[in-house]
Amino acid sequence: MQTMSSEKGFSLIETMVALGVLTVGVLGAAGVLATGMQNLSSSPQDVIVTQKASQAIEAVFSARDSHKLTWSQIRNIRGVSGNDGGIFVDGPTNLTLPGPDGIVNTQDDPMTIETIILPGHDQILGTSDDQTITLNNFTRQIAIADVPNENGNLRSVTVTITYQNGPTKRTYTLVSFISSYS
Repeated sequence: MQTMSSEKGFSLIETMVALGVLTVGVLGAAGVLATGMQNLSSSPQDVIVTQKASQAIEAVFSARDSHKLTWSQIRNIRGVSGNDGGIFVDGPTNLTLPGPDGIVNTQDDPMTIETIILPGHDQILGTSDDQTITLNNFTRQIAIADVPNENGNLRSVTVTITYQNGPTKRTYTLVSFISSYS
């Protein structure tokens, strides 16, 4: 007499392969979640750096348009030539308040680090739970250089802001062009 086995199921090898595939999937999802959380935590800083870079560019244009600066002053102090003779400080500096000229990253800036006020838990600005944040882990560099073949009438203005987000150093760069004609 012949007996037939009706037992069906997974073998030990099949179970181990399935567990391995599941483990790889869970670890991959955990890595994506961790990266997402890190990016989410940097969102306020990302907004701050875009605003601070735009403010720096706008200040340069405003100084040119109001004739607060002459065209020859819209350069770095040392710059590309080593002696460009402008008023903008070379290299990265802390985000400090503007000096009497109202333009950031110039020689007359005080050593006072900028602060910003963010709304608190109620998400309304101007209430008692607002948070004041000091921008002491941010640096800004403004590099101004003549554009080749433009007879000195066109310059590139590159604003680079760097900040620390946990273990990661992040950089935001904004490039614009300014002409001698206002």
